[in-house]
Amino acid sequence: MKNIGKMLVQAQQMKRQMDKVQKELKRCRFEASSGDLVTVEVNGAMETLSVSISEEAFESGNRKKLEKALVSAVNEAQEKAKKASQEKLGPLVSDMGIPGM
Repeated sequence: MKNIGKMLVQAQQMKRQMDKVQKELKRCRFEASSGDLVTVEVNGAMETLSVSISEEAFESGNRKKLEKALVSAVNEAQEKAKKASQEKLGPLVSDMGIPGM
């Protein structure tokens, strides 16, 4: 029974650490641009915080170019956030000993 109690305490500690890191990540900001057309900002929880589209993008009238630029900027910003998340959460997950995480 001591082992089960110890495991529960460890699990609770791990949860607190994970919650703390996730809150930190949510406060982090990651920005990416696609040329001078679009700038996107996301947080570490992968939430899009802002999208900025230049006047030039509207004036060009090239909808497909703008759409591609927007997708590119969103993907790049999310990739930055994902990398930061893996760097911060990786050590905690590896301490848990869960394969594939």
